[in-house]
Amino acid sequence: MINSENAVSGTHCTGKSTLIEEFLQAHPDFVHEPEPYTVLVEEFGEEFSGEPCLEDFYRQLQFNIDRLNQHSRDERVIYERCPIDFLAYIDVLDSQAAQASVDLVSEAIRNLNLIVYVPLDPTFDVPHDEYPKLRKSVDRRLSAIFREDEFGIISSSDVVVVEAMGSTKQRLRILEEAQL
Repeated sequence: MINSENAVSGTHCTGKSTLIEEFLQAHPDFVHEPEPYTVLVEEFGEEFSGEPCLEDFYRQLQFNIDRLNQHSRDERVIYERCPIDFLAYIDVLDSQAAQASVDLVSEAIRNLNLIVYVPLDPTFDVPHDEYPKLRKSVDRRLSAIFREDEFGIISSSDVVVVEAMGSTKQRLRILEEAQL
């Protein structure tokens, strides 16, 4: 059986969008839920701070959770980001605020069948790396959450987590194999 609700997770500039584009070409029956930031800005006209801030990540977290709740478990959906992404950003900025969001994120993750974690690849060429320290810090937090189950989110759900490294083609193969 093919997993129906999937998310691609990772810090910014890791190739999530590229992986999803390739996946959708091969699987046009899936609905794409774009990154919350993009939807909020482009479709709803919201404005975010010029610098990364806690309030902006909370807003994106809530929007992501709302989108997760609007689809049924049998719909074929691929999300660009999952609540754990925003928890990691929040944690980097304020660990107490992150701790307060763990239950909310744990509950939301139950809507997903599969999370594909795309870790930071130092060989991945990023032409304009915005906020490189934040990027690396968020990747470390995501790694701890996914690999070591920090916060206990993964073990408290039925979600399957796979790590996708390598070229886009290799990552796509990992994502497709995890679908079965």
